[in-house]
Amino acid sequence: MKKMTVLGLASLATLTLSACGSADDASVEAQADTVEMPADDAMEPVAEVPAEDPNANATDAATMSPNDAVVNEADAAGEAAAAAAADVTAAVAGAKESAKKPEAPKVPN
Repeated sequence: MKKMTVLGLASLATLTLSACGSADDASVEAQADTVEMPADDAMEPVAEVPAEDPNANATDAATMSPNDAVVNEADAAGEAAAAAAADVTAAVAGAKESAKKPEAPKVPN
């Protein structure tokens, strides 16, 4: 009985997959218009004039050497690390203050 169930499920899966297939003949060569249409669209002339960007060459990176850029990035990272260390130090100090036990009041004898 178990073998019949497995056989039935296998044949059902085979029929299901065959129903999803198409009837295209694989021996027919691809049509040139479907392959070359995107290339033809890219080769068409552009009717619009490109917009001019006045700030295109006004960056600091254009005048900065690669070494200067690395140094500036390292300085910024160092400042961020120092700020993070200061935050951690302040958090630890606050935790120490809150962890101190208050002194018990002195009881007169």
